[in-house]
Amino acid sequence: MKPTRKKAPKASAPLNIVAKQNEDRLRACFAENSQLLLPMLDLIQNTRTSIDELMYDAGRSLVEQLLVISATDVAGEKHPGRKGGEIRWHGSQRGQIVMDERKLNVERPRLRRRGGGEVPVPAYEQLNENPRLAERVHDIMVTGVSTRKYAEVLPEMAGTVGISKSSVSREFIQASQAALSELMARRFDERDFLAIYMDGIIVGTRHIIAAIGVDSTGEKHLMGLVSGSSENAQVVKDLLRGLIDRGLSTDLEYLFVIDGSKALRSAIEELFGERAHVQRCRTHKLRNVLERLPKECISQTAAIMKAAYKLPAKDGMAKLKTHAAWLQSDHPDASASLLEGLEETFTVNELGLTPALMRGLSTTNLIENPNGAVRRVAGRVKRYRDADMAVRWAAAGFLEAEKNFRKILGVSELWVLAAALKRPPSTTNIDHDRKVA
Repeated sequence: MKPTRKKAPKASAPLNIVAKQNEDRLRACFAENSQLLLPMLDLIQNTRTSIDELMYDAGRSLVEQLLVISATDVAGEKHPGRKGGEIRWHGSQRGQIVMDERKLNVERPRLRRRGGGEVPVPAYEQLNENPRLAERVHDIMVTGVSTRKYAEVLPEMAGTVGISKSSVSREFIQASQAALSELMARRFDERDFLAIYMDGIIVGTRHIIAAIGVDSTGEKHLMGLVSGSSENAQVVKDLLRGLIDRGLSTDLEYLFVIDGSKALRSAIEELFGERAHVQRCRTHKLRNVLERLPKECISQTAAIMKAAYKLPAKDGMAKLKTHAAWLQSDHPDASASLLEGLEETFTVNELGLTPALMRGLSTTNLIENPNGAVRRVAGRVKRYRDADMAVRWAAAGFLEAEKNFRKILGVSELWVLAAALKRPPSTTNIDHDRKVA
């Protein structure tokens, strides 16, 4: 018999590390992101192993927030200064929940009736009667599970632990709406933006257009989101006008990095005129050309295009025009695609940028990366009820991704772009040691 090979373990998802002692941060995390509690409803009564050391503190914070939601279902929201109804909040006290031979110390809410007498918190009672926590809580928190799976167990589990079916999802809607409102209220008066990426992504079946700006220190900032296709002229104008209303100056020159949308190009020209330098995404262009070619021509054309983009603008365009002429007879569609908008695929070359800056400012991959946080977060929902829901989830994904944005590639040379855009020398100190991408 041939020896069997062991399968290599799957790479685990990246973790956001929180110090074991930093319980306040954990509580805040789960309070602000109540959707993380959805797995808990699925997990109660379904575990076979005890919680491990890694998840002990995170598990406590999850349970404590779950208890707060359960208490809210019984007594209503807290209203400081008001007496409340028949059942009132009465502070909190220490408690314990036994989880497979382990005792989890938690801070649990206290509820009392108006005339006196303790009122139990249903989730606390049920968790103690059924002291089992899911063996895969860590995997679910990190990688996410489709909300469709939760829908199958929510009716039974929500009633079992005393939590209304809509409580957690309602809290997430409120939290995500607040995050979206905060995003769309960001001001740009004090930000010295040099480049603005604009591109569309699909969330479910909904089209979302995003704008991400790069300031003079190389930092990336999510500027805005709008529901609609980048081919919709009015939607694109609304997004750009919103940025202007929030302080983006129309008196300065910018580098706009966009896909091939004619509506997007037209809106930029209408609102910014000659102050806009437009770079067409080379990744989009390469894809559009290659998908019109037979397999035997793909590698050659890809190599020629990539090599041409490294040349000075005049030389690079000449090489691609020559190649387009060669393609014309047998592959006219690919030839036409290559020539369409050709000059704007060389804008970064025309501006005299360094190779590192050209690499970072010639594609919209930052927005459309299919393995990014936006698709990871938004992909947890299988069906979006409306455009607002899609924008909320897209905002949640982008805001999560923004936490890990690195400075733009070539940040130490960003002054070259600033000079090309006729900006005065920057007095801002750039942290050259920070990672870039």
